[in-house]
Amino acid sequence: MQHFDIIIIGTGAGGGTLARKLAPTGKEILILERGDFIPREKENWDTEEVFLKSRYKAKENWTDKAGKTFHPGIHYCVGGNTKVYGAALLRMRKRDFGNLTHFDGISPAWDIDYKDLAPYYLEAEKMYSVNGLRGSDPTEPEETMPYSLAPLGHEPRIQELFNDMKALGLNPFPLPIGYRKEEKPGEAPAIPDRFDGFPDPTESKADSHVVGIKHALIHENAMLKTNSYVKRLITDSSGKTIKSVEVTKNGETLFYTADIVVVSAGAINSAALLLRSANEKHPNGLANGSDVVGRHYMAHNNSAMIALSTKPNPTKFGKTLGLNDFYFGDEDFPFPMGHIQMLGKSDAVMFREDAPSLAPGFTLEYLAAHSLDFWMTSEDLPLPENRVTLDKKGNIVLSYSENNLVGHQRLQKKLRWILEHTGGNTHLLPNNLYLGKKIPIAGTAHQCGTIRFGNDPKSSALNTWCRAHEVENLYVVDGSFFPSSSAVNPALTIMANALRVGDHLISEVL
Repeated sequence: MQHFDIIIIGTGAGGGTLARKLAPTGKEILILERGDFIPREKENWDTEEVFLKSRYKAKENWTDKAGKTFHPGIHYCVGGNTKVYGAALLRMRKRDFGNLTHFDGISPAWDIDYKDLAPYYLEAEKMYSVNGLRGSDPTEPEETMPYSLAPLGHEPRIQELFNDMKALGLNPFPLPIGYRKEEKPGEAPAIPDRFDGFPDPTESKADSHVVGIKHALIHENAMLKTNSYVKRLITDSSGKTIKSVEVTKNGETLFYTADIVVVSAGAINSAALLLRSANEKHPNGLANGSDVVGRHYMAHNNSAMIALSTKPNPTKFGKTLGLNDFYFGDEDFPFPMGHIQMLGKSDAVMFREDAPSLAPGFTLEYLAAHSLDFWMTSEDLPLPENRVTLDKKGNIVLSYSENNLVGHQRLQKKLRWILEHTGGNTHLLPNNLYLGKKIPIAGTAHQCGTIRFGNDPKSSALNTWCRAHEVENLYVVDGSFFPSSSAVNPALTIMANALRVGDHLISEVL
């Protein structure tokens, strides 16, 4: 068996970032990825291939709590789900780290504070080339250092919407976006295009493959093995140390050993891996004496809303505007509602399944040419019955019941009101011509919470350095560790925490 100092399982926001952080130490690092590289091909930006044919999604089905199968929006590839994320990289708000009262319950406090992550947020923003404007968002947590890159400019139709929101007394802000402006002398500039849901063949999008894994592999001590599915983690007889990692690659079973094993397969698959690794010392799953592994699954209350304007919207890249005025509520509703941001620009193919019944009489091309595309995120609560389990064959069962929906519904109404009052009511078609869709259980992009961290081993699986309470050399650095989900995209917090854990490993463990 080959031995390494560190094995990192997964190449997404957590694993890819940690690999880059640790690679300069000179320690022997093995990075295991169950998928392969997404090829840079013309189909990367083909809506029919990506959305309708699911060209890059995992070729597997899961079941929900009722036993119904569904095709999850999960991607097994180098870079993980960041290969297709929208690269909106926001910090959690300072209040998100404490107990927060929602309409339907309490979002629990973390056992670390915002200040513990603040320097790593800054490091992650630099690493992932975040373009933004410090202080433009009134809910933004404190930070004295500016973004290292200026915000992406609004195209004319989005700037008009931005100005209209300002005229209503609102505080829209440039959405922080991970975009790599690496233009060389004599080269034409790259224009950001399809980020949301698409791989980026230009590699301008700052994903964890381009930013994390590529940089890690510059160092000869870091090795990546693709198409390597980690079946289970095997402990020694005491159950306190992982002695080997069992991997299936091209039908062959391989075993690797390491002083430190870091799991970062995504909140769902990381929980599934620990459950598959049950043994005599860990009968309910590895590191699961607390019975929290797999539980408290969160994925946000997410909705897409398309507003149809009488004015054409020729915008190429619309994902430049955010709004947090209702993040913690307002005078009419003193509970958190959530976050609003623009989506990537829709095209006619995206409307093919939904538009004909929702907006009869309009061609798909007309809808696409006149749409303003929004994404709304509200916090869901960490309920123990929302969980990842395995069926008798070892396949994933994802049990999830929607919760805390009142705040999200209020946020939807706020956005409709804004759009109906922008520009003196001259820009939008009648109110009934909104296309709105709540993201279903298959939408796993914001997955978190299944291997929560904390100081109390009775209510958490990991300590606050993301090391398992019960297994001395096991760490988890994807979104699994979240005790609550906030209402912003989780990617930057995962990246920042991976850097924090990396510093801890370098200074205290390695």
